[in-house]
Formats: sequence, structure tokens, C-alpha cells
Amino acid sequence: MMSDMRVAITGVRGLIGGALAASLRADGHDVVGVSRRANLAEPTVEWDVESGTIEVEALEGLDAIVHLAGEGIAGRWTSARKSAIMSSRVESTKLLAGAVSQLDAKPSVFVSGSAIGFYGSRGDDELTERSLPGDGFLADVCKRWELAAAPVTDAGVRLMRIRTGLVVGPGAEALRRMVRITKLGAGGPLGRGQQWWSWISLDDEVRAIRHLIDAESVVGPVNLTAPNPLRQRDFQRALSKALKRPSLMPAPGLAIRAALGEMGQALLLDSARVVPDALVDSGFGFAHPALADALDAVLRSPTAR
Repeated sequence: MMSDMRVAITGVRGLIGGALAASLRADGHDVVGVSRRANLAEPTVEWDVESGTIEVEALEGLDAIVHLAGEGIAGRWTSARKSAIMSSRVESTKLLAGAVSQLDAKPSVFVSGSAIGFYGSRGDDELTERSLPGDGFLADVCKRWELAAAPVTDAGVRLMRIRTGLVVGPGAEALRRMVRITKLGAGGPLGRGQQWWSWISLDDEVRAIRHLIDAESVVGPVNLTAPNPLRQRDFQRALSKALKRPSLMPAPGLAIRAALGEMGQALLLDSARVVPDALVDSGFGFAHPALADALDAVLRSPTAR
């Protein structure tokens, strides 16, 4: 990565954004957070997605923009919650892409968040960046989210849409919940446990984003997942083994759907066997290609417990 870069990050207080900002700052780069509230301790670009306002002039002269902001998807999906999930991603992307189009000194690259929910539930099919979009709420969100970034390309800026899988890292709420349940001896298959879970370590997620900022020949969608997706039952077995706990107690799919509704189906029971072809082809090397290695690194951190 070139020296002395200025990188703006939305969602800088989130799991991925915070880790990315820390990594960049540790290497001497300047990070500018994009937030509703100015932070006196660090450079900030103020925006308000609901009112459609952003400090356009404060984006002048950046080297890169990484857009990661969005409403969390955990929790029961009421109509209001689904609307917030959709609008937080689509409207923020429209606002930021529109601002980039107005700049005189544009960034060289715009990394726009997305997710493997783009592919929907596809059973055992191996899904690459060339695969067609799927069906369902998350697929619809991702399709509209990605489309909203299109003006960036029209403005002559290199655009990458990163489709992130389940993040395994310190502070990852989904993993933290799984760790708690497994420690209680209640870990086991969700439904039949045959569904594919595509995951990536937080360390590799950050390294991949930084790699893509530099990879000038890479454009378009990039799957940010480890090269070895696992069936849910095997994911749970690996976690149980790492925690030295049994992995025997199943959670029936009917019970999951009854308790968590559409969200439980989409996040826990749907199957997406996603592989990172574009990332591998770009020359990226994974620090944690195997889940056991990722879990070993994470579970040594107190924030994962």
C-alpha cells in the first residue's frame, strides 16, 4: 500500500470499520471517519443520511473511500426494521456516490460494502462472483445496495463491491453468541446442519480490503470469504472442539423460525456456499484459510468470550 494515504471510512465505529481504521493508522495512514457527529479526537466528515446532507468539500483529495455503514440485521425483521435495513444501505450509498461525483479531486478507489446475502439460499451450489443474484429480502437489499454505487463508476472512480460473509473475529456479535451457547453445552446443528456457512476471519477481512485498495486491476464484485466454507454442523463442531465442549444438542428449524422469524431462516438456516475466486485471482493470501486457525486466534482474545 502506498504511503501516507488518506482514507475515509463510513461505519468506522463498527466491527470491520474500526478494525480497518486501526490497521491503517498503525501503518501511518490518515483515516477520516464519516459520521453524524464530529469527533474532536480525529478527522471527521459529517453527514446525515436521513436529510441527505454531507460535507462534500471535506471529501476532496482522498485516496480511497471505504463505505461500510448500515443498520444491523440481527433481531426480528418487522416491516419497520426491514425498511431501516434497506434504506440505511441504499440511501447512504446514493448520498456518498453522489458526493464523489461532485468532487474535483476524486479518490482513486471506492470500496462499497455488500454481503453474500446477494446470492440468496442456493443449497450446495458453489457461488462465485459470476453467479446470478438470488431471491429473498437480503438478496433484494444487496442488489439495490450495489446498484446505488453505480454513479461512482460513471465518475471515473474504480469501484469494488465487497460481498462479505460471516465475520469471525474478536468483538463479532454473532460469534460471541455462538461461543456463549457452546460453553453452556447447547451447541449443535441448526436445523439439519447441512446448510453452508461462508465465513472470513476479521483479520483477513481487513487485509483483503487493504489489498483491494492497492489492486488497481480489480473492479466489480469481490467475495470476501475464506476459501473453505463449511456446513453449519461442521462449523459448530470446530467451535465446540476449540472450546472443548460437546456439539450434540440440535435446534430444530421449526423452532428457529418460530422464535426468530424470517431473520432466523435467512441468517441461520439458508445455505450459501460462496468462494472467493476474484480475491484469490488477485493474488491475495489468506492468514486464516481454515476455521480452526481463525478460531484459535479469536478465542485468545478476551473480547470474543
